[in-house]
Amino acid sequence: MNLGLILSFIGTSIILTLMPGPDNIFVLTESITKGQRDGVLISIGLSLGVLVHTVAAATGLSIIIKESAFAFSIIKYFGAVYLFYLAYKTFKEKKYELSFGIDSTVKNTSFFKLIKKGFLMNVLNPKVSLFFIAFLPQFITVNGISITVQMFILGAIFMLQALFIFSLVSFLSSKLTKYVTNTKFWKITKWSKISVLFILALALVLSDK
Repeated sequence: MNLGLILSFIGTSIILTLMPGPDNIFVLTESITKGQRDGVLISIGLSLGVLVHTVAAATGLSIIIKESAFAFSIIKYFGAVYLFYLAYKTFKEKKYELSFGIDSTVKNTSFFKLIKKGFLMNVLNPKVSLFFIAFLPQFITVNGISITVQMFILGAIFMLQALFIFSLVSFLSSKLTKYVTNTKFWKITKWSKISVLFILALALVLSDK
């Protein structure tokens, strides 16, 4: 694992996290309807959920890599196919229609419940696990430090940048709404996401790690 690979991972992670999707749209709507506090706490929960997926991916993939290069190749190509599939799903995706039913009588929910809400939303989504299995292997090297350690480092980096971006979405929620609902902005981000996923999948197919 080298600095160039880490910087590439950070850049790709940020781009993917910024793209309008269920998580950041949820943070946006919760922040607008219930306040920044709720949005930030849900962001913390969503980000902590990344740890669970990282553990699952790190332990499982490291064992496969150690035991069988052929088995890892199979996983790698399945990961590439899944990323191509995500690119296709993004292509078919319709613009989100946001609905803000603001209720001024809503009481503050406890810190724990809000964090748990975001955490469970992330952990119970099997698509996130599949994404990590497809995404993380592209940024590890078979030489150097333990593959498991590399995966945990990447997972921690992804968690921190996701927390930062989701929290930023929460703080800027009132100003971001006009962009998310703008058709031109939606199309630009949609095709950017398609391009990133396609490049990731192609890189995974062509990689020799």
